[in-house]
Amino acid sequence: MRPLLLLGLGALAVSACADNSAVDTDAEAVASATPTPASTAPTTDMIDSTDTTSTSDTAGSDTGSDPTTETIPGDDAVIGEELVGRWAHYDVVAYEDDTLKTLIISYGFNDFDVVEGRLIDQASFCFSEQRTDQPIETSLSDAATQAIEPPPTPVTVDTVEGVLRVRRAPTPTPVGIRLDDPANEPLPTDPADPRIVDDDGDSKPGITVTIRVSDDLSGELYIARREIFAYEAFLTGPDLLTGTVTDDSEQLVIGASDPIFASSPANWGQLPDLSKSPIILQRVDADWDCARLADERDVLFPPTPEVDW
Repeated sequence: MRPLLLLGLGALAVSACADNSAVDTDAEAVASATPTPASTAPTTDMIDSTDTTSTSDTAGSDTGSDPTTETIPGDDAVIGEELVGRWAHYDVVAYEDDTLKTLIISYGFNDFDVVEGRLIDQASFCFSEQRTDQPIETSLSDAATQAIEPPPTPVTVDTVEGVLRVRRAPTPTPVGIRLDDPANEPLPTDPADPRIVDDDGDSKPGITVTIRVSDDLSGELYIARREIFAYEAFLTGPDLLTGTVTDDSEQLVIGASDPIFASSPANWGQLPDLSKSPIILQRVDADWDCARLADERDVLFPPTPEVDW
């Protein structure tokens, strides 16, 4: 469920740019983008639920685990059925390695429905943004973002001190490559693997990321990924879910328009401070599409955050 993380570009930005100062940051932007379920939602030590699996057991866990935990409260009703419908999606994932800090901001929809007594989350994506702490610009086409197609996923729903909580387990989703068993089949290490496909339709292998370091240095990076994404969110208003996301995605660099961009992956990972990786789901009408979401983005969601840590 994640648009794409660039690896190993921090050193490139450092070496290619005369000015190695970080971009301006705006702490208020990130703070306003970060919901506060930890402070406003109940603590998790008083859970009334048929499911005892914690977020740490699902988010970023063994990708072969079964996410279909019971959500039936013992009669014909389904816990969380009031969520059924379309929700506009905003999430931020903060990453860092030895030289680069990155925010990936994603937009799309979560469509909830009840199927055979379970609440199902069907996610889709529309567009994305990226921010770093270096003078480097990266972008992903809408076609590439929309190529991320997670499977319909049962979510676990319970109440914590009377507040509804939704947890989505990770569902490994390949993009730019075909995997027969995405949950258990490892991402290849060979950039010539025959399973690599042009998922964004630009006649180049895998997914294309556009990179601009300076007026004299720009190009493209071609990658394949396995998206491994999970979230925990609380119903903090009748039409509002807020929480945090965790990401354990994997990436293969296939090639680049210039060899300088095809550097080896760095020692990267999600920032442990999950307050920098918020998710917001806002209920919208069923007829909303990506164009409407783009038009209404500033009404629904906080300003785009900048790296501030």
